[in-house]
Amino acid sequence: MASREFDLIIYGASGYTGRLVAEYLATRYKGDTALKWAVAGRSAGKLKEILGEISAPATTPIVAADAADPSSLKAMAARARCVITTVGPYQLYGEPLVASCADVGTDYVDLCGEPNWMRLMIEKYDASAKKSGARIVLSCGFDSIPFDLGVWFTQEEAKKEFGAPCREVKGRVRGMKGKFSGGTAASLKATMAAAFKDSSVIELLKSPFALTPGFVDADQPSMSKPMLDEATGVWLAPFVMAPINTKNVHRSNFLMHHPYGKDFLYSEMMMTGKGEQGEAMAKAVAADNSLMGDDAPKPGEGPTKEERDTGFYDILFVGETARGEKIRTHCKGDKDPGYGSTSKMIAEAAICLVREATDAKGGVWTPVAAMAAPLLKRLQANAGLTFGRE
Repeated sequence: MASREFDLIIYGASGYTGRLVAEYLATRYKGDTALKWAVAGRSAGKLKEILGEISAPATTPIVAADAADPSSLKAMAARARCVITTVGPYQLYGEPLVASCADVGTDYVDLCGEPNWMRLMIEKYDASAKKSGARIVLSCGFDSIPFDLGVWFTQEEAKKEFGAPCREVKGRVRGMKGKFSGGTAASLKATMAAAFKDSSVIELLKSPFALTPGFVDADQPSMSKPMLDEATGVWLAPFVMAPINTKNVHRSNFLMHHPYGKDFLYSEMMMTGKGEQGEAMAKAVAADNSLMGDDAPKPGEGPTKEERDTGFYDILFVGETARGEKIRTHCKGDKDPGYGSTSKMIAEAAICLVREATDAKGGVWTPVAAMAAPLLKRLQANAGLTFGRE
């Protein structure tokens, strides 16, 4: 693929998140003449307008591509080493691009948090991607890089200190400011609609091992109800993204041949505070169904630049080995999770694939299984994420 016309093509650059990805590349990699990238979408006029608004070079190439025309997607994929796609919900619009990339050997990264569709893509395209050499990397945004990479970092630190991985890791969202994206809301609604039509989707959504075909491990910790963490006195609430993040963590362990162990336990919840106030907040979070309501953000909508820039997230990881040794780590992000941080993460994941993660073979991957160490280094250097011990 070294002879491809472009290193990266951003498909969906006229959408809210795709525009942020393009703006990030135009700003952060302004002086990097070796990085060849283009934008793609249905409307060349709209893309040209956006390139002007984000101060991208006037010479930035524009590629015509439309999800309704699979031949245009295949032609686009054949021109790039990696395609970044922000066009969702993926279960409605994503499969033709996955098929095209798997066919022509082009790497692919997305922001998917739709496990039913992800399982289908694994079943349908893992073999062809392995044959062509395409690395199809799903969930390269807030779901699920900070969580999946945070678990990997915790395990690496545990092995250094204790000589063994943690049998259990607890992910705890300690603080977060920002809005969930319109794409997240649309994906959730599409997933619920699919579950309504097909009861087998419900079983996939419930299983922590939905993305590990042929492997099911021990029962996992409960995360579905508010609870008091007896060790800290802090109340915990269900975290809306845990159903996808936990699946990706277990898939990473599966793809890497179980370095965390075949009996690994992982849970993910949100910390809401102590006492009666913490309990009330936990119950309120558990009852919140706003992402499914009419007031949920719509695709293409998003926060202002000020709201993105003042957002953040802080995730605590508490690990314990089979011998009872304990470790605490964190992952923190400097922008709102759904947009500001996500747009940087997916861009850096794509660059990492084409520049550093050359050892990863073709197939359907998680970011951690494909490129954990170089991706962590790149995110800390460029994307405002920090991973550390506590």
